Amino acid sequence: MPDDADPATAPAGADDLAPRPLSPFERLVAQLGRAFAGRIPEADLDERDPDYIRDLLPTLWLISSLWFRGEVRGLEHIPADGPVLLVGNHSGGNLTPDTGVFTVAFSSYFGVERRFHQLAHNLVLSAPGLGFLRRMGTVAASHENARRALEGGAAVLVYPGGDYEVHRPSWETDRIDFDRRTGFLRLALSLGVPLVPVVSVGGQETSVFLSRGEGLSRALGLDRFLRLKVLPVSISIPWVINVGDVLPRIPLPAKITIEVLEALDLEAQFGPDPDLDVVYDHVVGLMQATLDRLQAERRLPLLG
Repeated sequence: MPDDADPATAPAGADDLAPRPLSPFERLVAQLGRAFAGRIPEADLDERDPDYIRDLLPTLWLISSLWFRGEVRGLEHIPADGPVLLVGNHSGGNLTPDTGVFTVAFSSYFGVERRFHQLAHNLVLSAPGLGFLRRMGTVAASHENARRALEGGAAVLVYPGGDYEVHRPSWETDRIDFDRRTGFLRLALSLGVPLVPVVSVGGQETSVFLSRGEGLSRALGLDRFLRLKVLPVSISIPWVINVGDVLPRIPLPAKITIEVLEALDLEAQFGPDPDLDVVYDHVVGLMQATLDRLQAERRLPLLG
């Protein structure tokens, strides 16, 4: 409202529309958000370093094989070259051990020279000590970055469920839940690239996840200032109670099994302008059926 406006003639409820002043805590969170944003480098797809990946693969293979007893099936279903959108379910909190297991298998099978990028939350890429992920091919999760990578002929691994799925409670470990997000379908259809579902099990057993903490995130303003829709609460080693899953922790040695399904040509199957809800239900249904089968193979938690 202008300074010289007559309050008597101001629209009813005008004061209710004025922005609410930020609390001291919200101002602190906003400052942290700007600080983190300043640490995030612009996505540079050329930052991926095949020589670095080749040197690191033996160590990653030991972790994948000995600690997680990683097993990846169906890599032959991924087209041998050209762009492909790999769509996975996400487990294991911020450590995302399923991503590591799959990256080792993909790079070993196709060779480190094949361009392969994984999408991750901005805070993961800006966290201290995790800069090496960019050399592994990890870029900030965005539609634009995925499009650029695919247009450059790369294989791109995306997790539509994001932090919503990766922090789901442990009793929902057997669910594929992308929260009805369909951006990955629009991307595959717009570029005409094959979509390959990647289903994993075991990652959600590497910690005990108690809650996504969506209400807690909203109450603290993290959803607005840090793009964090969740503030998970879990039980982990050595902290016992871990809020936010930001403290370094030791993942439990759960067996991780990953199965790659056959490539889907969405346009050929559903037409150039399909109902995305129908396509979503089809893709998630295929993945859920596979997850149910993989879960049925497991005898005990952790042991697989």
